[in-house]
Amino acid sequence: MQPVAIQSRWAKEVAPDNSLPDYPRPQMERKEWKNLNGLWDYAITPATATKAPAKYDGKILVPFPLESALSGVKKTLTPDQRLWYHTTVDIRKSGNEKILLHFGAVDWQTDVWVNDQKAGTHTGGYTEFSFDITNLVKNGSNSIVLKVYDPSDKGVGPHGKQVLAPANIYYTPSSGIWQTVWLENVPVQYISDLLLTPDIDQQTLNVVVEAPQGMSVEVAASLAGKPAGSIKGAANTPLRLKIADPQLWTPANPTLYDLSVKLLKDGKIADEVKSYFGMRKISVAKDGKGQDRIFLNNKPYFNLGTLDQGFWPDGLYTAPTDEALAFDIRAVKAMGFNTIRKHIKVEPARWYYWADKLGMLVWQDMVSPNHGLPAGAKPAFEQQCRETIAQLRNHPSIVTWVLFNEKWGQYDQQRLTEWMKRTDPSRLVNGHSGEYLYVNEKLRSPSPNAYVSADMTDVHSYPNPMDALHIPGKARVLGEFGGIGVFIPEHQWNTNSAWGYITEKPAALKAKYSIMNQHLQLLERQGLSGSIYTQPFDVEGEQNGLITYDREVVKIPFAVLRKIHAPLNPDMGAMPDITAADADLTDPTETYSQLLQQYIDGDKSPAFLRKMAMYAVQAGDKDAASLAGQDYFKQVKPPYTDDDLRYAMQVTGSTRDTGFRIIVSNAEAIDKAMGARQSTVKIMNLLYQDLIAPSIPEQNANPDWAAIYETLKPYGAAGDEIYLRAKTIYLLNKQDKASFIPVAKEYLSKYGQYSSGSERRRIEALLAN
Repeated sequence: MQPVAIQSRWAKEVAPDNSLPDYPRPQMERKEWKNLNGLWDYAITPATATKAPAKYDGKILVPFPLESALSGVKKTLTPDQRLWYHTTVDIRKSGNEKILLHFGAVDWQTDVWVNDQKAGTHTGGYTEFSFDITNLVKNGSNSIVLKVYDPSDKGVGPHGKQVLAPANIYYTPSSGIWQTVWLENVPVQYISDLLLTPDIDQQTLNVVVEAPQGMSVEVAASLAGKPAGSIKGAANTPLRLKIADPQLWTPANPTLYDLSVKLLKDGKIADEVKSYFGMRKISVAKDGKGQDRIFLNNKPYFNLGTLDQGFWPDGLYTAPTDEALAFDIRAVKAMGFNTIRKHIKVEPARWYYWADKLGMLVWQDMVSPNHGLPAGAKPAFEQQCRETIAQLRNHPSIVTWVLFNEKWGQYDQQRLTEWMKRTDPSRLVNGHSGEYLYVNEKLRSPSPNAYVSADMTDVHSYPNPMDALHIPGKARVLGEFGGIGVFIPEHQWNTNSAWGYITEKPAALKAKYSIMNQHLQLLERQGLSGSIYTQPFDVEGEQNGLITYDREVVKIPFAVLRKIHAPLNPDMGAMPDITAADADLTDPTETYSQLLQQYIDGDKSPAFLRKMAMYAVQAGDKDAASLAGQDYFKQVKPPYTDDDLRYAMQVTGSTRDTGFRIIVSNAEAIDKAMGARQSTVKIMNLLYQDLIAPSIPEQNANPDWAAIYETLKPYGAAGDEIYLRAKTIYLLNKQDKASFIPVAKEYLSKYGQYSSGSERRRIEALLAN
């Protein structure tokens, strides 16, 4: 494992011989399978490389993404590079079997060769795929090679919260294999898929078994080992499996039935899989007062939820262990929530299995298209949506599909919402979560007809909750709110950030959060049907979780959170047994004051200086952070370790600091350790702060841009980029079109790929006019 700022308790359990060993697909389980997770060879090559490298760079632990500490590599993949994998697998062939090679997910475009023969290609970073490699393998040792292209946010495919320059609400990329790889032996004629749709009103499970035409199937349900119903029929045709006196699935009582599915040929079993299902119904209906609400199993049910991003400090997109994966759902349940909005990420099948088993409603986001909608982005998004729904459709926990988030790549909303409802009429569709977005009670750019054809209206409101629009026939939900930033010292990924929509000290969080939830109660009486708090866990630079990023500290005790949530979620059922330390409510500034005195009294040990600097940054004492950094770097000499460089990035607050010179002279090493453009962004921010902002007058007089340019020239491309960006934005805001046009064109031609989508659209709109 590579160094990382913080890690979860499960990271130490990870080893090459036990890398996520659990069966990866619980809803279609067979006995004959082989897990291929473990150490593979890897290499990073230029994009021009068309053949596997003759020599690999080293070993990578599959299925942890390249950029993660648990991969053993922790390197960033750039758009002009390709990532190669290689492993050998011992296989024993049988004449009456096929061999399938399965990938849970590989981000983003994957070419696969088996024994130097092309097995296939898959595009899309979030969904499973497989290849029939029966004719490509031999008895004995077999070679598997992958070539992966992952441009992250610089490509046309959906990338979620992953960006090459992570900051604030965007995070480190996860390139390459990030879910389990496995072999499966199946009969020549086999069950390829199941479609399971419960109908509690008819006491029926609707079943389609996908298999070769002309074969018959036998489907049998059981509950706690006792038969609950069975049916025989033809493959590929709808079957209605009657369930006598069905026990309904709810978060408080998540009853799951076992399902046996047999494929028959001439009366003999040709194939068999094990599965499970839950009997539940989700709908929108009027309550006793005529309010349109979300109903669960024909009763009003407030969806009290939280926004889960699914990131880990040690594994990024990949949880260290199956127990860790389950912990997140247990923790959310222990806090008293009944709903998770899985935010623009598709999890491994086992995450949804745990949601089914533990009892948690899931609003499943589609992974947003590239926000700028470059050519190819729309078909890539729609293909990912099709695969996502097909892959997850059997999980009873999933009750809502979320098509778009805010304005992130929104297009053709009516067409896509209606397609989604036709594809899966058994669930609700939230066509646009947060198209009406309020920040500090100010509305940001609403669109007309934002909720066309959807089952609900949805508003995002930061920080305080509010109600969504009332449209007859649609439930009202608060798709995001909250975002209270509370930093917990020594449990942070990025100690230079305590980002939240608002910030509070730990002692003040309980009162603020309680008042927000009391307002939810008032809104529920007015017709609100669900709410999603941002968020359960800190993520990288965001400190607005109820639990720290390493899952070690809960900022409000679990029992207190359950009491706060009980009015809207009275039937919580049995609570999972999980552990996390309660937050220390000592004012962090008091702790910092003690550290500062210790520094004044002469403590200059490196470990102490690093700790003191972290607290100084969080307390806003840039001068003391700078002093601690200078004292630290007097004691260490180049070549600097990755930890030294991260420390320089953390404590450097001015171009006058010692750390600034270190960052400038070690930019390449910083980017290698922390991700693409991290050094550039830091350098530009400090140049703007110290050399540009003081030169921009508050009145209407124009800055001396020529003089500013001269001060920035020594800093090369970073100086040029921040100069052009600052001048472009300044002229854009002044609406000085004559001066703006040439500068904006130069900025976009040189650095437009690095600007945010919203910023680029503003610039391009003025250029177009």
